[in-house]
Amino acid sequence: MYVWKQLSPSIPHEFAFGLACGMTDTGTVRSSNEDNFLIDTSLGLFAVADGMGGHDSGDIASADALTWLGHYLASKLLAATKISNFRASPFDPARTDPAADWCADKISAMTTLHDALEFTNQRMYQTNLDQRRSNGAGMGTTLTGCWQPYPHGPLLAFHVGDTRLYRFRGGCLTRLTRDHSMYQQALDAGLLHRLPNRNLLLQAVGPASDVQPDFFTAAVEPGDLLLLCSDGLHGCSSDAQIGAMLATTRGRTLHERCARLIEMAKADGSRDNITVLLIQIRNQED
Repeated sequence: MYVWKQLSPSIPHEFAFGLACGMTDTGTVRSSNEDNFLIDTSLGLFAVADGMGGHDSGDIASADALTWLGHYLASKLLAATKISNFRASPFDPARTDPAADWCADKISAMTTLHDALEFTNQRMYQTNLDQRRSNGAGMGTTLTGCWQPYPHGPLLAFHVGDTRLYRFRGGCLTRLTRDHSMYQQALDAGLLHRLPNRNLLLQAVGPASDVQPDFFTAAVEPGDLLLLCSDGLHGCSSDAQIGAMLATTRGRTLHERCARLIEMAKADGSRDNITVLLIQIRNQED
């Protein structure tokens, strides 16, 4: 029998350009946690996954996606052969972020990140096929995060579903991702009434043979605070509330700030699992 396990401990993790801390909570209604998060400082990898609600094995999906993603990146960095038989589709990173400054190292890193997401999706999709649960009936997960492929290199972001990446800078919160959901699609089309349910996703990792993640360079400066979170936080607490909470908890430890965000979501009526991961970019004088 599968037993849910938090992949990374909720303690401060120190890495080359700052600190990171994550926290996940089952919430006030659900009996199990289908969220998970990964902080791997040796890889420079930070990610949050939310197993698809209403589907069996959402907790397995989120943990497996994070594990496979980390395994692929580690294998590539170590030139391992365990995944040498995997062939990713062609990818042009410059098309995903045309405003970026594309040096050879960055192109190579973004291509590797694309291949890691594709590998993760194919592994989960094949698991669904093996269990005779294709055509969207199998397990799936959102997956959003950041990866710094080499020291002093860029912070590359990836995104599938409705987990989110925010940047808090100078007292202002900016959302860096757009939800892959029918609700967001309706808002983009200018609809104001009879909006779809917020949790109806347009894509996720696992249910289909093809997935189209968003990739971009997350531009950060010393002192920035990045927030990765599941919809257990942003589904009931607005961006304004999240920004205000981060502003009022300035100076507290990352662990305390994670805990306060989770408590705010509960107070705002969240009925879902809640996961937050904060990345503090170190000030130059620190």
